Amino acid sequence: MTDLSGFNPNAVANPNNNIFGLPFTEDESSVVILPVPWEVTVSYGAGTARAAEHVFKSSMQVDLLDMDGDAGWKKGFFMKEIDKKLLLKGDYLRKEAELYIDYISQGAELTNNKFMCKSLKEINEGGIYLNNWVYEQSKALLDKGKLVGILGGDHSTPLGLMKALAEKHGSFGIIQIDAHCDLREKYEDFTYSHASIMYNALKEIPEISKLVQVGIRDYCEQEWEYICNSNFRVITYFDKNVKERMFEGQTWGKITDEIIQHLPQKVYISFDIDGLDRKLCPNTGTPVPGGFETEEIIYLFKKIKQSGRELIGFDLVEIGVGQTDWDSNVGARILWRLCNLMVL
Repeated sequence: MTDLSGFNPNAVANPNNNIFGLPFTEDESSVVILPVPWEVTVSYGAGTARAAEHVFKSSMQVDLLDMDGDAGWKKGFFMKEIDKKLLLKGDYLRKEAELYIDYISQGAELTNNKFMCKSLKEINEGGIYLNNWVYEQSKALLDKGKLVGILGGDHSTPLGLMKALAEKHGSFGIIQIDAHCDLREKYEDFTYSHASIMYNALKEIPEISKLVQVGIRDYCEQEWEYICNSNFRVITYFDKNVKERMFEGQTWGKITDEIIQHLPQKVYISFDIDGLDRKLCPNTGTPVPGGFETEEIIYLFKKIKQSGRELIGFDLVEIGVGQTDWDSNVGARILWRLCNLMVL
């Protein structure tokens, strides 16, 4: 165990320590954050591949008192170093993807361009590489008894962790906070698109017994049909419907109780930050009007924990990088609350 006798939680954070200025090593920590600097298939705004380094910097401004459980951090939180090889590979493939997206957006035929066919093949192979990398990294941490959180990157990043969790825990459910369903099949021809993470998870991981989506407000006909034909494997709380229920007098507490009833005993949190109101994430990649306040979502997570269910892991993705550090400040504070909830 780390000797905390010389650590002052009220002092200015020491940047020579790890995330949040905490003095823990990886081995000493209960929660290990795996940064995944990848945004190859983003279809609108970019920047999230470099969110982890900004969140790490902003985390030094987070005060360590959490009224939901002040002792959580004493169990140790640690963020692994950003893998520069993965970042550079993602940067290269992102350039390829930008050219490819521009090409198909003009209605051009893919079969008429061998270069574009080659790019598509490389991008899809890159998605497989990413999934395997995240799986191997996650499995190694889970085998050591760690709780693992992914810090993206775009929303394609956590599939490998989900697979590793399925091997460790068996059946589990996902609570997804998001503006989008992410149930598209091969969006823009990319098999492992950020817009396809939940489609791929449900297809490739039979251990996922339930996907409960909250905050959805931007989706296509294909995704709507997928939900309707899922035999209740997917339960979606659309932002519009939630807000209308609240306008008519229902409390968020009552709605969260209903949401939680759909979840199994073991729960994974998938938190796309664009599920929040855009004022909290102005530079996220695919912003949509509407969304939640931070405390509304943290309240939901707390109620899941209080219900006796087990939180087995999380991802926090799509944090933007702008001219100010506002996005990363919000992201760092959400990450702090997630880490604390995991160990309460």
